Amino acid sequence: MTYANEQIEMIFMELDERINKSVDHMKNEYNLMKAGRANPKLVEKILVDYYGAPTPINQMGNISVPEARLLVISLWDKTAIPKVSKAILAANIGVTPQDDGIVIRLVFPTLTQERRLALVKDVKKLAEEAKVAVRNCRRDAMDQLKAVKNSKTVSEDLIADYEKEVDKQVAKTVESIDKLAKEKEVDVLSV
Repeated sequence: MTYANEQIEMIFMELDERINKSVDHMKNEYNLMKAGRANPKLVEKILVDYYGAPTPINQMGNISVPEARLLVISLWDKTAIPKVSKAILAANIGVTPQDDGIVIRLVFPTLTQERRLALVKDVKKLAEEAKVAVRNCRRDAMDQLKAVKNSKTVSEDLIADYEKEVDKQVAKTVESIDKLAKEKEVDVLSV
């Protein structure tokens, strides 16, 4: 869509950016959720005190998923294994690391039905929070469009079209949030 002036273009660019941040945050939170499967993202960002510098585990070695419920961390420096195990325990991700001096294994237990239902509630809560954030972005964009309308620099007809465009974009984003939430629910509930 072409815009009447740079101010309106900036409103839409800011709207896009804020909406994308909200959806990306929700996706990242979904990736961190334990659904009974091993997910390397659960441990990638855990910091380990490595020679006096806080270092993420994914920069210290390879993280692999040989089985659905097993995560194997193979460090390049084998002397750091105890420190990494300690950092994983301190991160409290719900799994106890097992190291044999060569690799660290994390075995994820099968989720109970109660835990799965609790995770589904969390999925829905995150989706609702993302929708609220997107609606707040809509409100802010509408307020900015109203300010442009009051300044009389753009015709009211164009402002009305821009408001419809904002509504369309928000509706499309809310629809995609619902779709992502439904997919994550199915993922959590699958045994």
